[in-house]
Amino acid sequence: MAVINRIAGFADEMKTWRRHIHMNPELGRDCHETAAFVVDRLKEFGIEEISTGWAESGVVAVIEGRGKGPVIGLRADMDALPMDEITGLEHASQVPGKMHACGHDGHTAMLLGAAKYLSETRNFAGRAVLIFQPDEEGGGGGEAMVEEGMMELYGIDEVYAIHNGPGLETGQIALAPGPLMAAVDSFYIDIQGKGGHGAMPHESTDPVVAAVGIVQALQTIVSRNNNAQERLVVSVTQINTGSATNIIPDTARICGTVRSFDSHVRDMVEQRMGEIVAGQAASFGVEAVLDYDRGYPATVNDDEKTVFAAGVARDVVGAEKVDDAATPLMAAEDFSYMLEQRPGVYAFVGNGEGPMVHHPAYDFNDEIAPVGASFLARLVEKAAPLK
Repeated sequence: MAVINRIAGFADEMKTWRRHIHMNPELGRDCHETAAFVVDRLKEFGIEEISTGWAESGVVAVIEGRGKGPVIGLRADMDALPMDEITGLEHASQVPGKMHACGHDGHTAMLLGAAKYLSETRNFAGRAVLIFQPDEEGGGGGEAMVEEGMMELYGIDEVYAIHNGPGLETGQIALAPGPLMAAVDSFYIDIQGKGGHGAMPHESTDPVVAAVGIVQALQTIVSRNNNAQERLVVSVTQINTGSATNIIPDTARICGTVRSFDSHVRDMVEQRMGEIVAGQAASFGVEAVLDYDRGYPATVNDDEKTVFAAGVARDVVGAEKVDDAATPLMAAEDFSYMLEQRPGVYAFVGNGEGPMVHHPAYDFNDEIAPVGASFLARLVEKAAPLK
């Protein structure tokens, strides 16, 4: 078995869909035009059960199989990123400051391709639930759809999603059991000192020196508080303070990100960060307040479903192009909220060589759309076979 011939036959349609979406990017939960485009295609496929407005602009549709069986969820994200495109392609973004730099346009096209095929053939039992989600890029649209009761309303038993993977061989499928993407937390530390003249620091309480001390101390969380066998990243990404070379400012702000895979590691980091900020503030005579914001949890693949999905991947692309022990990434993904509710799998489909996602020169590789669509369709057919 390989890429489904019928899906390969409408590869040009998927390319057209994808490039239309790419040219008209939308951000966050304001994906209404993209959602309308998706709904129009679904109706063309003969899909009648379509619900809109999930997480403001999400779409959920149902394809009925032949007879009773499990309910399989397939998810694609629809939102773009707030950045300018530099590809110079004919289908480049037509909206200044917005760009599909993460391939969500391709993910949507692949799920539409799977939907067209499944609607035509219905060679499965149970139901396929198609989830077109807005606001993956930092807004938690997946969490919102779960909180709005999507899983319960549609009776979803298991759920799957794919993401393109720049740097992976074109059409390769990579996945792994257990944590595949990290949990992401953000921290903000506001320091209040007493400003003054740069030539007379003894009359001030310098928040800059305190900020430097805090930043240095935060690095010991990974090196001295964390078990070296457990993956953890603590990165300070911003220090904002000051206005002139001869002025000691009143305030300073430190911001950064934490990436981890285990809940007890998250707990440890938040506790130690609070202790470090309080201790360093006291030592420098400033006031400091920590705001620790927990974001997406880790994306954790179900062990049994990963074995199943890897088998499906081998059917589609061949054993030599499947990596079923992929190295986890420290990036994050809000599909994690769906995997917390139901067993399932998140996988990558190789985009080939080229710019990484979130780069202004990135573009989704249309060659892999039939691979991704075939993988999604076969997941349904294999998980819910006709008796």
